Amino acid sequence: MRFNSKPIEEHTEVPLADEGRWDALVEHWQQRGPIEAGDAPERNACYVLSVHPRRRVRVADAQLAEILGLVEAQGDRVVGHEVYELVRPDPRMLIGSGVAERIGGEAREAGADMLVVDAELTPSQTRNLEDATGLPVCDREAVILNVFQRHATTRRARLQVEIAHLQYLRPRIRGIGLNMDQQAGGVMRGKGKGETASELLARRLDTRLTDLRRALVGLKHSDSARRRHRDGCARIALVGYTNAGKTSLMNALTDAGLSARDRPFETLDTTSRCLTRHGGDVLISDTVGFIRRLPDRLFASFESTLAEAREATLLLLVLDASDPELELHLATTREVLERLDAHELPRFYAFNKVDRCDRELETERLARLSDGHPHMAVSARDGAAVARLREAVLEAVRSGNQRIELHVPYRASGLIGEIYASCRVLETRADERGTHFTIEGEPHVVERIARRCAQLGGDAR
Repeated sequence: MRFNSKPIEEHTEVPLADEGRWDALVEHWQQRGPIEAGDAPERNACYVLSVHPRRRVRVADAQLAEILGLVEAQGDRVVGHEVYELVRPDPRMLIGSGVAERIGGEAREAGADMLVVDAELTPSQTRNLEDATGLPVCDREAVILNVFQRHATTRRARLQVEIAHLQYLRPRIRGIGLNMDQQAGGVMRGKGKGETASELLARRLDTRLTDLRRALVGLKHSDSARRRHRDGCARIALVGYTNAGKTSLMNALTDAGLSARDRPFETLDTTSRCLTRHGGDVLISDTVGFIRRLPDRLFASFESTLAEAREATLLLLVLDASDPELELHLATTREVLERLDAHELPRFYAFNKVDRCDRELETERLARLSDGHPHMAVSARDGAAVARLREAVLEAVRSGNQRIELHVPYRASGLIGEIYASCRVLETRADERGTHFTIEGEPHVVERIARRCAQLGGDAR
């Protein structure tokens, strides 16, 4: 029997109910680079529905403020919003048909062309809400994905965001506005029905996902190799809620010159700099910000980026002291650290943006929030406070360091380079046979250098 069905790319005769949307969808996951301001599409007018459980008014206020900020960060404008107290979720559309029709009418009166729901909706719930309200619906996960997509600048970030975006799109293929049940192909003179448009799109999407995951695995291998080269260095990871000022503090501590605009998820990639002026024995890394209910797809995609926190010597938790939801943000940060298996690492709390506080921070409150760990109130704009923070953090990360004296022969020049790269050099003195060093570093690093020094004819004590 001969099969005469055409390859996927040759199914040009597939009739589509909405001509042109297919190519736009294919281009969606083949695009490269961040969305530039000049290339951004026209801003949507969004009506925001914040859904919260009963008796959680304080959480509802914080949740509404957060989703409004995320909608603005994805490039859209808010024309109205409503907070809805959810008593019992409706499995069909989350909020019930009567409420959905009312909200749809209010949204259209406000001039909205999109409804944003601050909840994770299933594909069927999204379609039912669109039918009931007469508006396109965007859920919380889609908003966060759009924000990440706008801020992805490096190859790693673009790969991670695109993987999460396609995983989100995969179960929603049947609701993208095409007639996805029409068929093409089939067996010549047989009864095979061929492939529907949705099956063709799913196959192309799965192929793209496979390519992206393969590329990301290659980057993970290079990340692991780079981290192995840093085994001799103490590593500090800046972690905290998004928009807490981590990057501003990173710039103040290291003169890194990173973008620190005041918007959620400005930083998506890990950036490391040397914290000490004399050598590379202490590195500090800025990481992606945390957020409440971070979608599982994004958490899995950014696992390699978040691994920097899991492998740190010390966690520097940065908190926005001026935010009224400080305690909620701290709770979220601790939950994410526990999810990363990094909750038992030593930590230092930096209560940032004290210059924005309308009243002086209470010492007892800061001690309670830091849970017995060392802490400091600071502003990234205050040079003296940043200098004190640097010294305090260095003292904390070096508290378990070991000190040793070495005599390194002149012929062991390679060992001298390793000493300066991985340890803190406290004193040097030269004689006719070599150089005397007094060094300080992590115990396993100091022991390794002492062994190498003895093998090369030097002396360690």
